[in-house]
Amino acid sequence: MAPIIGGTRLIHDGWARFLVAEVTMPNGTRFKREIEDHGRAVAVLPYDPVRRVALLVSQFRAPVLFAEGPPELMEAVAGILDENEPEEGARREAYEETGLRLAALEPVASAWSMPGISTERMDLFLAPYGDGDRAGPGGGLAEENEAITTHELPLDALARMSEDGTLADLKTLVLVYALRLRRPDLFASR
Repeated sequence: MAPIIGGTRLIHDGWARFLVAEVTMPNGTRFKREIEDHGRAVAVLPYDPVRRVALLVSQFRAPVLFAEGPPELMEAVAGILDENEPEEGARREAYEETGLRLAALEPVASAWSMPGISTERMDLFLAPYGDGDRAGPGGGLAEENEAITTHELPLDALARMSEDGTLADLKTLVLVYALRLRRPDLFASR
């Protein structure tokens, strides 16, 4: 017998839903677990292979500030998946946050971001871009209280940030490491 969830109780329903699940283990042990549920998400790291730069964003993050971290983090473009296809969501988020119209997307992984508490499964992508792909202002959506700043960083600087601990967002670290593994030529000295 596998573990089963015998029922859930909704304790909050907003941007995310919070539930308490009644779990029964194969040996009969019963306990409760909290679940944060907001569905699937996407993240994409746009990079320009010609100029050897990547585009990251920063914005206010209340949970990080609450946990005594900085009020803003450098992050890859990301958001909740509203579409049926993760690629569509990644392209929408990139346009909203950075003003880029991305064509090619390179899948990296579809992974559980916080399996101990959240239902979030995040589809991660790398995406090459060029100057001709800038089509909008970026900055996020005002109706979602997003005040997003874009940062175009040299890839060698991004690599150093991933090594020295200044890049503190997990999805962004995974994407930077994936780009370094797949395209080491972009990080080599010219």
